[in-house]
Amino acid sequence: MLARSQKVFLFSLLLYAVGCLVWLGPRWPWLACMAALLPLLVFVVVMGLEFMAMQSLNRRDAVPAVSVPQLLRAWWRELGAALLVFCWRQPFLAHTEPDWLPAQPNGVRGVVLVHGFMCNRGVWLHWLPRLRAAGHAHVAVNLEPVIGSIDTYVDAIEQAVQRVTAATGQPPALLCHSMGGLAARAWLRARDGDARVHRVLTLGSPHAGTWLGRFSHVENGRQMRLNSPWLQALADQESPTRRSLFVCWYSPCDNIVFPASTAALPGAQHRLINDVAHLQMALHPSVVQACLDEIARP
Repeated sequence: MLARSQKVFLFSLLLYAVGCLVWLGPRWPWLACMAALLPLLVFVVVMGLEFMAMQSLNRRDAVPAVSVPQLLRAWWRELGAALLVFCWRQPFLAHTEPDWLPAQPNGVRGVVLVHGFMCNRGVWLHWLPRLRAAGHAHVAVNLEPVIGSIDTYVDAIEQAVQRVTAATGQPPALLCHSMGGLAARAWLRARDGDARVHRVLTLGSPHAGTWLGRFSHVENGRQMRLNSPWLQALADQESPTRRSLFVCWYSPCDNIVFPASTAALPGAQHRLINDVAHLQMALHPSVVQACLDEIARP
């Protein structure tokens, strides 16, 4: 569903750009080029505003200060990551790397990959060949409906956990980006899954919500508002033992989940990375390697 929507959006932008060049180009070529590039400019400005809001709020948060060069690098890399994921991998390549389940258990732990808000399994494309090369059975879910309660994603995660467990004979690790970490917590609550998972790794997940959630009016967006009733109810039903399953990566350069400490989960292990933004967190080589090391750890 999301891939189709993103394709329609991208083709609409392409038609808009062609229209600008055709109608304005012969008489005003510079104006035509500027008009054609306007959506990209808006995207760049909006992301810049996200970083400005993030920096302002993080000054009052218990995270290390970030320098201007670090912020600029994170902003520039996040632009590239967003264009790669939202304009190419998710709409056109999401199923080019299939799930992999070995015919016989190979003694290697499996992985369930859970994407975030307005994403699909395409965000994990660069992970899947590495997981297979290391022998990790894996299933990357698509969370649908795209707009709905986070609780509705429980069944998709349950099915993936069952498939990976059946293929490996042991509880899988859950690897989650952004909202995917909350979906994993919802699954643990709904299916009492503590003994059925080895470890839960979250990358930039808004465990206590995010300031940007105030601007969302869809249900899963409202659930991710700072200290929302849904998040409070979720936290009230979690034991220290369940929290100890989590390893949480978070960053003072995260332009979506901020203040930065909202991506930390009390009782979990935490991994602070200083100069990586939100979507980039799922792409960064050092984060990928660190997660693979965690998955392989007994």
